[in-house]
Formats: sequence, structure tokens, C-alpha cells
Amino acid sequence: MEEKRLESILDKHGRQPSALLAILQDIQKAENWLPREDVDRVARGLKVPMARVWGMATFFSSFSLKPRGAHVCTICLGTACHVRGAQRLVEQVTRDFGVAAGATTSDKRLTLETVNCVGACALGPLAIFDGEYHGQLTPKKLTRILKGLKG
Repeated sequence: MEEKRLESILDKHGRQPSALLAILQDIQKAENWLPREDVDRVARGLKVPMARVWGMATFFSSFSLKPRGAHVCTICLGTACHVRGAQRLVEQVTRDFGVAAGATTSDKRLTLETVNCVGACALGPLAIFDGEYHGQLTPKKLTRILKGLKG
């Protein structure tokens, strides 16, 4: 992230250590991940121990410490989703895009993630695409949702 933009995020939050979580969320939103150098610069900018910043960045699963695609497809593999065929959704995205769970396509268009539960069991199986929940999915429905991404 450009230094000017990171400085703007720090200033927005008054450079308060108590705003660390919000600062990391703003960086994640802007970059779609938390680059190492940005996390280190946040620690210096807030004058807090590096371990505190890295502790927070690694504790919350919503933060990604590796580059993600322009779009993120997260598939719930919790019990309710699993018994309703969630694994077939993962397999469909893998076939359609040639990407394994936890990876990003070579063109950086799509990152496929899986999670243990998103707490929307009545909608299962479900996927979250760029923050939007899509429930009661079949592999065919998911392919339609992601259709515009295939080049």
C-alpha cells in the first residue's frame, strides 16, 4: 500500500492503539489482504509492539496474510452445509477455475476459501461471494454466480 494511503488510514483513526482492529480492517478492505510491510508500518505508526499487531492480524481468520484474488468465494463446510453437499461446491469451483481451496487463480481473479461455519446453517449449503451470502446452493447455481469471472 502506498505510504500516503496508509498514513491516511492511521490519521483517520487518530493513530490510537485502541483502533488497531479497525486500522487492520481498513487495510484489508483496501488491499484485500494484509501485506507484511503494512502490518509492520502500522506497529511503528501506532508505536505499539510488533507482536501486538501481528497477534491481532493472525488471531482473526477474517484477515488474510497472503495475496487474494480480486474476488473471494468462501464456502462453508460446517456440519449443516457439509451434509447438504458443500464439498461438491468446492469441487465445482476447483473444476471451473482450476483453483484449490485456500488458493488463488494464477490470473488473481478468484480466491477460493473454506470455513468451518458461518452461522447461517438454515441456508446451507452456502457460499459467500465478495461478502454476499448465497444459500441453498447447488454446483450449477454456484457456477452461474461465478460465470462472469471466467475468461
